[in-house]
Amino acid sequence: MDLPTDPWRVSLPVFEGPLDLLLYLIKKAEVDIYDIEIASITDQYLGYLEQMAKHDLEIAGEFLVVAANLIYIKSRTLLPEDQQPPEEEAEEEDPRWELIKQLVEYKKFKDAAGDLGERERLRELIFHREAKPAVAAAAPEEEAPKKPVLGRVSVLDLVKAFQTVLQRARERDGFKEIFEDKFSVSDKIQAILDLIEKSGRLRFFELFNDMTSRTEIAVTFLALLELIRLKQLKCVQSDVFGDIDILRAGA
Repeated sequence: MDLPTDPWRVSLPVFEGPLDLLLYLIKKAEVDIYDIEIASITDQYLGYLEQMAKHDLEIAGEFLVVAANLIYIKSRTLLPEDQQPPEEEAEEEDPRWELIKQLVEYKKFKDAAGDLGERERLRELIFHREAKPAVAAAAPEEEAPKKPVLGRVSVLDLVKAFQTVLQRARERDGFKEIFEDKFSVSDKIQAILDLIEKSGRLRFFELFNDMTSRTEIAVTFLALLELIRLKQLKCVQSDVFGDIDILRAGA
């Protein structure tokens, strides 16, 4: 189903939810669910959300939650095996696995629903059922879910900021794409907390300013996501195009 169009609006496909969108992207790429290329799927997924935002379409909260999860998984896949978060290493070898399980279950549900719908249509054709009378008054539409925010910064804003950090880093002299240095998420969590303790708040882009390797940037972003997930930190933004401030959740 397509969105209504007018001369000023670009038509985008409408999906029932984030898993529906991911299944569409996987089918389009002609790959098996168990072999998804997380970096490529993440970029396409975020690209779709950016198109929605560009055309002033409301993005449901669940889409943004999955966006944050995708960028988290993508960040983890950038790390060598010996630099994975230790608490997660014991649970799953492949950071994609939980997402893959959700996609498989959702596909089963969707296929089953499609079969039921097809049977219903066949019954209507066979028995020539009369159309149901129109409902007198449509039920009031439920209010669309609001974007989940990390402080005053949406998950999508945080994802975009991380992509900007990587792009800026690649343009700097001496930037290393290979995994030479050893960094751990737990060490970076402590480093971020120490910086917050000293200054009260951090600027998002300044946090990554002196980093010269992709590994360190990815590990630091994972540490920040974990602190936000644990509700120890929050992110706020005073200006629409300004830097993002990181501070204690209770501040």
